[in-house]
Amino acid sequence: MGASLPRDTRDTLFLLAVIAWVVAMQMAHIPWWCTALTAVVLVGRTVLALKGLPLPGWGWRVGLLALTLGATWATHRTILGQEAGVTLIVVLLALKTLELRARRDAFVVFFLGFFTLLTHFFYSQSLLTAAGILIALLGLLTALVNAHMPVGRPPLVQSARIAGGMALMGAPIMLVLFMLFPRMAPLWGVPTDSMVGRSGLSDQMQVGQIASLVLDDSIALRVRFEGEPPPQRDLYFRGPVLTDFDGTQWRPLRSGFPANMELPANLQVSGEPVRYEITMEPHKRPWLFLLEAATQAPELPGNRAFMTPELQWITRRPMNELVRYRAESYPSFRHGPLTATLALQDQIELPAGFNPRTLMLAQQLRREVGAGPAFNEALVNAALERLRTGGYTYTLEPGVYGQHTADEFWFDKREGFCEHIASSFVILMRALDIPARIVTGYQGGELNTVDGFWTVRQRDAHAWAEVWLQGQGWVRVDPTSAVAPGRTGSLERLRAPEGALAGTIRTLNPNLAAQLRAVWDAVNNRWNQSVLNYTQGKQLNLLKNLGFNSPNWTDLVYVLIAVVVLVSLAGAGWTLWERQQHDPWLRLLHRARQRLQQLGLNGTQNLPPRALATLALQKFGDTPFSHSVVQWLLKLERQRYSRESPVALATLQREFQQLAWPKEGVS
Repeated sequence: MGASLPRDTRDTLFLLAVIAWVVAMQMAHIPWWCTALTAVVLVGRTVLALKGLPLPGWGWRVGLLALTLGATWATHRTILGQEAGVTLIVVLLALKTLELRARRDAFVVFFLGFFTLLTHFFYSQSLLTAAGILIALLGLLTALVNAHMPVGRPPLVQSARIAGGMALMGAPIMLVLFMLFPRMAPLWGVPTDSMVGRSGLSDQMQVGQIASLVLDDSIALRVRFEGEPPPQRDLYFRGPVLTDFDGTQWRPLRSGFPANMELPANLQVSGEPVRYEITMEPHKRPWLFLLEAATQAPELPGNRAFMTPELQWITRRPMNELVRYRAESYPSFRHGPLTATLALQDQIELPAGFNPRTLMLAQQLRREVGAGPAFNEALVNAALERLRTGGYTYTLEPGVYGQHTADEFWFDKREGFCEHIASSFVILMRALDIPARIVTGYQGGELNTVDGFWTVRQRDAHAWAEVWLQGQGWVRVDPTSAVAPGRTGSLERLRAPEGALAGTIRTLNPNLAAQLRAVWDAVNNRWNQSVLNYTQGKQLNLLKNLGFNSPNWTDLVYVLIAVVVLVSLAGAGWTLWERQQHDPWLRLLHRARQRLQQLGLNGTQNLPPRALATLALQKFGDTPFSHSVVQWLLKLERQRYSRESPVALATLQREFQQLAWPKEGVS
């Protein structure tokens, strides 16, 4: 069908297809109305192109633009900023196709398309995103090359071949710039994804307001251990610690005690440390995740981390880009005060009017086990035993909880995911006058046998408890493991729902599905390590390998300038050589003109072969030499312009050498 379409229609349809691909990659990040409006505009423009109908007038375009501005304001409450800007650029790209009349308009669309491609990196810099952008880039380059070929009907395959060649020629330059251009802070931050209804971490925990939890299978951390890693059940990567509770929501501690009365970290470690390297995905929060418990801050490029009294590692700036750091942790540790202090009062406070049945359960446990600090450890064990034997279930679909979340968990629903279990357990501990708090982070992970990294995903986000015991300090207690021991192991970990293809592969061949997943994770990890995590430190190490003793960023600039100069000189030399080698047919004609001019035939500088043949016959008369030259010149003309199997140019070059050229001019 494409061969029967007029060229303008064919080129327009191809450009619209490329724009649709560019916009489709943004569908997850733009409002639904933006996707719908863009789809309507592109479909309508396709119909106009196929039927050869006139484009809509300026009134339609202005109306759609006003509608877009109004909808953008209603959605984002601004027309500035990242989210609103991306929305507008996507719609403007589509609207510009409605005035696609001349090549000038097409060029505007091309460059709007290139700019829109850049906005994809606001949301993701993954390997899949890069592959999608590469496809769109080649499509836009193909359309751009095609627009510069106004004569005839050049096939799109030819334009695509030229565009691909241009991209390949530019690849070495891009590689040099990537490796040597000084690393600077990114021009934009990676936006946060909404954590509502998805597994993952936040600095607060709303209990019971999510009816079902969707497991997020995206990667949070990649960990490589030096030597033997700890057992999976001991992999607790500490994050925010939540202490304040208002009845439905847990938040970090906001103590009313003066700073000199705050609980000290008092971290004491023993045994051999575990050394490891973490590659952390950007999450736009000032948190670092380390195995419990680390005593020294990891080194971060351009950032600094410090430990809070609650053993959480905080950075000066949000983690907006992929970062890799080395650390060491001690699985055997204790922390917090060993004797009771007044500041522990923050850890036993409960809001009035909530969970009355849980308070009664606490009184019952005191009567059964005993009351007072000496019985606190026994009370903790009694609560855990209730979780083990009371018919409680770990599930991702507990339904919506009401006002008294702990009461519903302990007595009614008896099911929930880790936030319900940890929150209900801590509330019960506080009702028993045992200081307790919630710790969030990641627990577990899985070993990728392809590259040896442990992969920790967002679905591994977890909440556990810490209770304070006399003489022991803060003690980790994971009530979820009492309900579902496999949650902290490897046998019963809940997994995110799979797509149709992945589910079919797993059904047919579970080992193949696991291997494909491992290979894909390893490829992504290599992309992260080699590309996204190519830091200034790696650049300086490259210069060290090149012979620099103590390289810095100025050395990078000098090396980059030197490379650019060398490449420019090489490009100039190649251009000169290519110009000399340009069009072998013209070079052969030029040699013939020069040879005839040496024989006394003047005025040959711009004559075509047939005119040269006429002048040669007039000059040299009816001789064998003149006949051979005329015959050769006519063959040269046919080789250029004839459609009927012309003589090969190489054959004409040999015949030119074999002509019986006189050594002196012929009069």
